[in-house]
Amino acid sequence: MNKTLSLLAMEKLLKNSGAERVSNCAKEALRDVLEEMSNELGEKSIRLAKHSGRKTVKGVDIRLAKK
Repeated sequence: MNKTLSLLAMEKLLKNSGAERVSNCAKEALRDVLEEMSNELGEKSIRLAKHSGRKTVKGVDIRLAKK
């Protein structure tokens, strides 16, 4: 699987949440979880857009898919 999110971005997210230090294992785990969640959210969003007769995925599709 091609990794889209950078480990630096994962470290920034965790530090913004209050972590003082972040291991490489934690960065990789967060990246894997977020990419899996985003793939699932993307698939649901695409189905919603298609159901609405659109090819374009809109913010409303993503927000509805999150629920």
